Amino acid sequence: MTTESRLAAPAIPGLELRPNDRGTAAGAEFAAIANACNAAEGVDEFVAAEDLVNWLTHTTAGFDPVRDVVRAEIEGRLVGYAWVDWVDTSDGKREFRLGGYVHPDHRRRGIGRRLVAWQESHAAGLPAAAPATTPLVYGTFAPEQRQTKIDLFTRAGYETERWFFEMLRPNLDDVVLPPMPDGLEVRALGADRASLRKLWDADVDAFRGDHWGGFDASDGAFERSLADPDQDPSLYVVAWDGDQIAGGVTNTIYRAENEAFSRKRGWLETVFVRRPWRRRGLASALVARALVVLREAGMQEGMLGVDSDNPSGALGLYRRAGFDVHSRSVALRRPFTVDR
Repeated sequence: MTTESRLAAPAIPGLELRPNDRGTAAGAEFAAIANACNAAEGVDEFVAAEDLVNWLTHTTAGFDPVRDVVRAEIEGRLVGYAWVDWVDTSDGKREFRLGGYVHPDHRRRGIGRRLVAWQESHAAGLPAAAPATTPLVYGTFAPEQRQTKIDLFTRAGYETERWFFEMLRPNLDDVVLPPMPDGLEVRALGADRASLRKLWDADVDAFRGDHWGGFDASDGAFERSLADPDQDPSLYVVAWDGDQIAGGVTNTIYRAENEAFSRKRGWLETVFVRRPWRRRGLASALVARALVVLREAGMQEGMLGVDSDNPSGALGLYRRAGFDVHSRSVALRRPFTVDR
C-alpha cells in the first residue's frame, strides 16, 4: 500500500494548511467549528472549549499538540482543523488515528480531502511509522450521523472494522442494587494523585488485551486525565478487595454539554472489572451503584459507550441494567506501508 492519499485533492483558492500556532488559544475556535458540525449533522454531542484547551496542553506518547494538529484557513479565516495521534492496538497493529472537522459552510469544496491527504502524509512521516514488525494502519471514528465523513473515508479506501453503541438509560428510577460479591466492598476513592493513579492503573490493567483498538495508557495521558475539567472523583464507584481495586465505574457529568442541550445526563465513562474478580456479578453491582450515584447528583438519565462485539458480554449486562442503544458509531481503517 502506498502512503499517498487515494483522494484527489483539488486546488482551493486561498486555502492554507498550517500548524496550530495559536496553541491553547485555539480551543474556543476549534470548539465552535466542532459544534457547528454536530448541529448540522444531528450529532448528540457538545465539545467544550476547556476540554480542547486541556487536549492542546498535554503531550502524550502518541500525540504532540504542537506537531500533530493542522489548521485549515482561507484568507486567514479558520474553516477546519485536523489532527493525528497513534496507539498500539490490541489486535497487533500500530494505528494512526485521524480526526478533524470542516465547518458546514465550507464543505463540498475539497477541504476534507486536503486534510485527509495531510493527515496520511503526516502520519507516515512520524518516527512511530517505522516499526520493525508491527503492521501499520490509518484509522478514524465517526458517529453514524456523520455520513459525509464516512463517505469521504470510504472513497479513500477505508473499510468498516467495528461498530460501537452509545447506550442510554432514559431514567434513573427503580434501580435494583444486586449484592456485592463476597469479600468485596465499595469505598470512596481519594482525590489525591496517588489514589487517582491507582485507579488509572487498575483501569488500564482491566482493559489491556480486551479493549478493541487499544488506547493511550501513557503517563502523558494520565496527566491529561488529571487536568480534565469534568473529572470528579466523588462520583466514582470503586470496588475494593482489601487494598486492591477489583473494579470500578468512573462516572462523569459533562456540565457544559448538559447545559447546551438542557438535560441532566450522567455518563458511566468507564466500567471495568479486573480479571481475578470477573464472573462474580461485580460489574452488575457496580453499574447499579453508579446509576444511584448519578441520581443523587441530580442527574435524570445515564449514558455509556460499548463495543458492539465486546467479548465480556457487556452489551447484555447493560441491557439488563435498563440501557438501550441510542446511537451508533463506526471505526474505519486502511493499511499502509512506509518505504524508508
